[in-house]
Amino acid sequence: MPVPTKKKPQVTAARRPAAGAAQARRRELLETAAEVFAEQGYNATTVRKIADHAGMLAGSLYYHFDSKESMLEEILRTFLDELWDGYDTVLDAGLGPRETLEALVTESFREIDRHRAAVAIYQKESKQLVAQERFGFLAESQRRFEKAWLSTLERGVAAHVFRADLDVRLTYRFVRDTVWVAASWYRPGGQHSPEEIARQYLSMVLDGIAVRE
Repeated sequence: MPVPTKKKPQVTAARRPAAGAAQARRRELLETAAEVFAEQGYNATTVRKIADHAGMLAGSLYYHFDSKESMLEEILRTFLDELWDGYDTVLDAGLGPRETLEALVTESFREIDRHRAAVAIYQKESKQLVAQERFGFLAESQRRFEKAWLSTLERGVAAHVFRADLDVRLTYRFVRDTVWVAASWYRPGGQHSPEEIARQYLSMVLDGIAVRE
């Protein structure tokens, strides 16, 4: 006797657009929240301020998110997940140290282009946020970030691609800070693409650290 099987609920055409619209609205709200956090600071930003900028009531915002902490966590996790997707691709490519450095810088500027507000928040707020358990992932990302850049610079010195007298930790801090501070002035859709900015930046940096023929 055949065993009756349960029919899977069919996803109607009406449900799919509704779900897609909800996801799109959620992304819009996160983009709005990121801009408000970046401009006004996390502590000074309330759910009401985010709702005002989104053109909705504060109570309606809670339909999508349970708190401003949840919004900030999703903003930062999304940014860092995409950053590490790009970085891991570069680090696993088997490139030489100079090529790795160039690719990491270029990927960094691409991430600023995609997530400018999230980068600005990360720059301003991460020191305070890492003390909170739910934002512990920021400290782990910082450790991975430092290891990736220091190991690349150390490989370059060992391979005689970068100067032997290079202070790799000082260089790392300089590169890190001067790249990510671009979030304070860069605007997507401007005169220069992230790749063009990376090329200009690299031409200035590498002339100072590379071995001269």
